[in-house]
Amino acid sequence: MVAKKICILLISSSLLVSCTTMNPYTGETQISKTSGGAAIGAGIGALSGLFVGGSSRAKRNAVLLGAGIGALAGGAVGNYMDRQEADLRARLQGTGVSVTRHGRDIILNMPGNITFNTNQDAVKSRFYPQLDSVSQILSKYDKSTLDVIGHTDSTGYAAYNQSLSRDRASAVAKYMNSRGIDSRRLSIHGYGSQHPIATNATKEGRSLNRRVEIQISPLTAD
Repeated sequence: MVAKKICILLISSSLLVSCTTMNPYTGETQISKTSGGAAIGAGIGALSGLFVGGSSRAKRNAVLLGAGIGALAGGAVGNYMDRQEADLRARLQGTGVSVTRHGRDIILNMPGNITFNTNQDAVKSRFYPQLDSVSQILSKYDKSTLDVIGHTDSTGYAAYNQSLSRDRASAVAKYMNSRGIDSRRLSIHGYGSQHPIATNATKEGRSLNRRVEIQISPLTAD
């Protein structure tokens, strides 16, 4: 069993290597989309087991620090996150992905209408360039952790919405992993319609509530 798991991870790794505040709702070398898509498909079974999921931030940080990734401390935290925010804003301007700062954290908001088709959890191919840009920046700033969080509107059954929101978050996280983001930095969450940012009584409000967010937090020892 151990040998089988090691084999799966090695195959997945070789596939990945081979496919070498603004208005919040407006708007280098790149890995081949063809080979990248093949890697996602072939490696999906192995990758799904690597995501931290609902683990606490402290536990995830401990895993990363144990892997030799240095922690941020003191004044270095603010400066590091400021530079990361500036790079994300510059790269994502006009893409439809918003960048918002909350204390030390950075929130990327990816509206559902540009990310997924209705009731689907597969990332739209035309959204790949935006995710490629996000992944390139986040690869540069590897001393940060990433919570990928799915949200829906209140239409339909709560259990279905919760499952769909998590599956969408997982799809975004897996794509980012295929673009070089260390899976140990990623945690996926699905909250269904529990955290609306607008009213669900209107079409426009429901559209805003359907989204995937990436919460970017500094890697610290505390």
